[in-house]
Amino acid sequence: MNSRDLGVVSTATIFGALASALAFRFFFLNPKWHNSHRTASSQNGVVSPKLSSLDPFDPSKRKGYLSWDDYFMAIAFLSAERSKDPNRQVGACLVSQNGVILGIGYNGFPRGCSDDKLPWAKKSKNEDPLETKYPYVCHAEVNAILNTNHASAAGQKLYVTMFPCNECAKIIIQSGVAEVIYFVEKKLNDSNIAYIASHKLLKMAGVKARKYQPQMDQILIKFDEP
Repeated sequence: MNSRDLGVVSTATIFGALASALAFRFFFLNPKWHNSHRTASSQNGVVSPKLSSLDPFDPSKRKGYLSWDDYFMAIAFLSAERSKDPNRQVGACLVSQNGVILGIGYNGFPRGCSDDKLPWAKKSKNEDPLETKYPYVCHAEVNAILNTNHASAAGQKLYVTMFPCNECAKIIIQSGVAEVIYFVEKKLNDSNIAYIASHKLLKMAGVKARKYQPQMDQILIKFDEP
């Protein structure tokens, strides 16, 4: 098996594991992302693997299934759970225009760089930037684009749990991504130059950016036999 075949198998394994992981408890509007937490019922957004009183003669399709936006953003959120960053976990999911997942990613250190030997701190007591995570971490958006197994990101959509900073915006533009769908962004003020610049760059490059609007309050899936 050559290296390209191995890469295809590895990618398939990742997506298979991701699909299995979606059967784990997952709250979509997490309190760490949203100030209010709402309780949902089967009518307003809880997805359950079991349905009661099914009519075997009913020819209609199931109601309450995930929209594409909810589905891809949920994968971005689930990917974020792989991040070992104690302060902020970010996930991303790169999707083709016809709904095929091309790559997923989360924020972490580069391959081969031990996450036990590099710092995760946001600040340094000695005011040494090398004692913080920032010089070392790879952002989720970059990892999702790089994890495509040679598929082109040009013209595709990128779902991210947090609006990209200016450095990620540059890579998004250079890779040809056509649209960014984000869940939350930092408050824009004079100190957040990285995000103000990001908005400016994406707009100038013609990359569409839209805030994701969930159609469900939460997603809850359990390990239950059908």
